[in-house]
Amino acid sequence: MSVPELKVQIPSPTRWRDRLYNYYLLVRLHRPIGIFLLMWPALWALWLAGAGQPHWSVVLIFVLGVVLMRSAGCAINDYADRHFDGHVARTNQRPLATGQVTPREAIGVFMVLSLIAFALVLQLNWQTIALSFVALALTFVYPFMKRFTHVPQLFLGAAFGWAIPMAFAAITGTIPFYAGVLFVATLIWALIYDTQYAMVDREDDLKIGIKSTAILFGRWDRLTIGLLQILMLGLLVWIGEETGRGVFYQIGLLAAAALAVYQQYLIRQRDPSLCFQAFLNNNYFGMAVFIGLVLDYAVA
Repeated sequence: MSVPELKVQIPSPTRWRDRLYNYYLLVRLHRPIGIFLLMWPALWALWLAGAGQPHWSVVLIFVLGVVLMRSAGCAINDYADRHFDGHVARTNQRPLATGQVTPREAIGVFMVLSLIAFALVLQLNWQTIALSFVALALTFVYPFMKRFTHVPQLFLGAAFGWAIPMAFAAITGTIPFYAGVLFVATLIWALIYDTQYAMVDREDDLKIGIKSTAILFGRWDRLTIGLLQILMLGLLVWIGEETGRGVFYQIGLLAAAALAVYQQYLIRQRDPSLCFQAFLNNNYFGMAVFIGLVLDYAVA
């Protein structure tokens, strides 16, 4: 009696390349703006906590962690929005919306990236490890908040800003009061740039019932963004005074203020494409603050 031959179908190299490319699109590595918006507050905190000289290994862990957790956040965000993205012009070609990636695969990508990020955190002290569980929870919860509140940006800001207490814990083992103020400034910044982002999708969001600050603020959106920009810059000025920063830090804040004015110019007509440009411009805002901080410590 012959034994039937067992045939195992092995995916072709082309199929694997296509699958990996779809994962690449899922985590949006081709659109790194989210990485930058998450990275700048982390770098601000690292330089402040390390008095301008944070250990390179800690900086490397945080930079890699930023890339991993932003990518994980994109995967879980698209999983949460899988029934909505197909109805929004800006997102209807995302791989989960088109069926190129399955919901189970998206969850798998989120879990794998989160575990790799946690392995990095294990190289740091116990305070940072403990705080990392909050970071994971915020990353998972944020995408679902737009179902229940008009201010999901607060959860986004908390997720993006949680690197601040983690950075201070990793370097100093403590979280001073001004680190909490920096965290609040990052929350406000998320309200600013994500409202600009939500202004792009406002009409589509109204049709499908998604909540956002762009809808909440309505015709007061530009004024509200402007007031938030002033408040954030004021908090950054206070942090500079509290930490003894000098002229180069102040120049960085002046450059950031000029960029905030430019963003107001871009959103003046509420044109979706220009609102998106204003959102992208926040990368340079964060960069200006960081460059000012680095130069200020370098010449001190």
